[in-house]
Parts: sequence; C-alpha cells; structure tokens
Amino acid sequence: MLKTENIQKSYGSLKVLKGIDLNIQKGEVVSIVGSSGAGKSTLLHILGTLDQPDSGKLWINGEEISTLKGNALARFRNKHIGFVFQFHHLLPEFTALENVCIPAYLAKVSQSEAEAKAHKLLDMLGLASRAQHKPNELSGGEQQRVAVARALINNPSIILADEPSGNLDSDNSRDLHELFFRLRDELGQTFVIVTHNLDLADMADRKLVMKDGNFVS
Repeated sequence: MLKTENIQKSYGSLKVLKGIDLNIQKGEVVSIVGSSGAGKSTLLHILGTLDQPDSGKLWINGEEISTLKGNALARFRNKHIGFVFQFHHLLPEFTALENVCIPAYLAKVSQSEAEAKAHKLLDMLGLASRAQHKPNELSGGEQQRVAVARALINNPSIILADEPSGNLDSDNSRDLHELFFRLRDELGQTFVIVTHNLDLADMADRKLVMKDGNFVS
C-alpha cells in the first residue's frame, strides 16, 4: 500500500536519509523509533509528500508520487493521507466540527455531507457533545481526538502521526494509543507513527528503529 525505494535526503552537507526502503501493508500499524536526529520526522514528511527526496521513489496505492506536481499533488495528499501531529494545529476560531470538516471542504465535499461525516467521527471518538466547542474549550486529549477525526474525514489510505502523544499526559497518551488500534480494527486504517513513546511503539504490528538515516535490525 505504501512503498519506498532508496529514499535519500540531504540538507547541505548533512545526509539525513541514506537509502530508505520501506513496504507497508493496508491495515498495518508501524512505529518508527530512534534518537533525535536519526531522520524519523524527515522520512515522515517525505512519506506525506510535504517534502521531496533528493533521490528515490515513493508509491502510495500503486501510484508513483514523483509523477505528481503542484495542485495534483495537493489533491492526492488531501485525499489519501491524513496527518496527526504532536501539536494539534486546530484553528482556534473554528469549532471542533468545523476543524474536522476542513479537509472535506478542500476536497469539494458539500457542507451537509462533510458535517454529517464529521458528526459521525466525533461521535465515534467520544466527542459528540463537544462538536460546537472551540479548541480553547477542550482538553489536550480532546483536541488530539479532534485532530484524529480531521485526519480521518476523507477516508485516507494512510495516517501519518508525528509524536502524536508527545504533548499528552500518561492517561490521554494511553487512550490515544488504544484509539489508533481501534481505528485499525474497525476501519482497516493504516498508520505510520513516529514516536519516542516506547509503550506505543511496542504496541505496533512492526517497530522499526532508525539510526543515522537508515533502519537497523
């Protein structure tokens, strides 16, 4: 479902990724761990098409991403990739419901259809009563679940999570980790999770360790 071949990336003289080969199946939860500077977040940004490799290839659902440019790439990203970050990046002036709907609006989904799906996701994530609340009225755990709902709204092929529990306390972290696996079981959702949280990493179907720009066994 997601495949990379010899992904390399440098910033000036610093070689950050040194030939990443990766193959992820649909419905798989894969964690990526490693020390700071190992290249984890750089890889995740390339997998999410937010950055381009210097060389190598990336396929998602059989489509080679290097063939897409500009608006076509943005449309592909919006349709096929969901993102969950450490900091929720919710828009403070919008309600939880409105924040969840934003990717659907970008995909030209009607307001009624987007809101119906957003309500369903918020209900599934235990936030039905919080739909009309703005981010500053929500706890950290609630804000992160809104971000998860937003990532799910377009039925993406894969969700990429970068330190998703890094800003949460231990109880909310555990709840978020369990949520990812419930979404995998109920929706067949695929996850790639970069994390320093070894409890979450060890729950994954596969734990990949990065060191000095590549995976180690």
